[in-house]
Amino acid sequence: MQDSVAVGLLGVGVVGSGVVNLIEKHQEKLSHQLGCGVRVKSALVRNPDKVRDIGADMNGITLTADADAILDDPEIDVVVEVMGGIEEARESILKAFASKKHVVTANKDLVALHGGELHEAAEENNCDLYYEASVAGGIPILRGITDGFASDHIEQLLGIVNGTTNYIMTKMSQEGLSYDDALKQAQDRGFAEADPASDVEGLDAARKMAILGRLAFSTYVNLEDVEMTGIEEVEAADLQYGDSLGFTMKLIGFADFDGERVEVNVQPALISKEHPLADVKNEYNAVYVYGEAVGEAMFYGAGAGSMPTAAAVMSDVVAVIKNMHRGVTGGQFVEPRFEKRLKTAEQRFGEYYVRFHATDEAGVFSRISALFNEGNISFKQILQNPSEESGIAEVVVITHNTSLQNMYDALERLETLDQVEAIKSFYKVEGDAEA
Repeated sequence: MQDSVAVGLLGVGVVGSGVVNLIEKHQEKLSHQLGCGVRVKSALVRNPDKVRDIGADMNGITLTADADAILDDPEIDVVVEVMGGIEEARESILKAFASKKHVVTANKDLVALHGGELHEAAEENNCDLYYEASVAGGIPILRGITDGFASDHIEQLLGIVNGTTNYIMTKMSQEGLSYDDALKQAQDRGFAEADPASDVEGLDAARKMAILGRLAFSTYVNLEDVEMTGIEEVEAADLQYGDSLGFTMKLIGFADFDGERVEVNVQPALISKEHPLADVKNEYNAVYVYGEAVGEAMFYGAGAGSMPTAAAVMSDVVAVIKNMHRGVTGGQFVEPRFEKRLKTAEQRFGEYYVRFHATDEAGVFSRISALFNEGNISFKQILQNPSEESGIAEVVVITHNTSLQNMYDALERLETLDQVEAIKSFYKVEGDAEA
């Protein structure tokens, strides 16, 4: 057995420096687990001459601006890609496989868009591809799904998989901050980028849910299959009404598989305060799994950050090295079992929250109730308050379980009523709240 396994690092930013730190700090433990040491031999950087103060000892690590110097190095067995981006990372990983190197990546964008291609290239070259850190940072959700639920049928996933939006929604709900103030606070504390569009529009969460859906349901879920709504339009009124009805609002990744058809989406949703996801606050992530055999399980922890993400990367590095020693590399990819068939609106069911403004006069609500009854939609909870506009009532209803198509049809009919001034919001509801 070799004395140490050499790692090539593509990127020495927040996560890359964390990887170096963990390897240094836990060298004795790694040697005990693996029977050999682990060392970072080379690292890709934009400017090798730049002085770096990243809290990691870079002594003995060759810094290079040429990715091929790492990808063509015969001494390097494992390539860790933490530079981000899509096309350059994709090309580098494909070159690594062609050079018979195993790859660990934290790149959710790349895996969501090109996961199938990368898995095929890894298999062709008898190489491993792992990406635990691509979803929910340090939470071992991917290994939990692929290994922990290997003999179970996963029916549904609910996930808070974006720390930025969860932080914003927590501050809006619990401290009454406006969206803009909560976003600024998230940016000031380093939880949000200067351009937060990918997070607040739901794209980051959608990419993670595509990966989760693909692994959980053994079918090809692509990014374009994930319906996506962000949090920019969430109003304080909906947070307040939700709170009074026993709910809190989160940006929820939802994935459901009935054995034939799949549904994956990301949207703001009202979560019962009795549901464990309601207690996931600030920048933390959690994924709630419904399994046919195991029942309900939740994975919770830090969803981002240098060390949590680096820890997930290193768990994959350890898995690769163990596979190398056992001579079983390249065998973790399993071809999806099921042809992808997406659910239609008629096949998607749930409870829904609707807030609208209507004229405050006798008989109006009976007309509205009759309209919903036409679509076989009944109300579970109802609130009616005067609005700031004279003669107008603000009405909030939560429905019993019904199809999404029924709701679309009912909202369309609702808009045609002369007595309805405006439909203000429409959200899905998850979990039963206390009446």
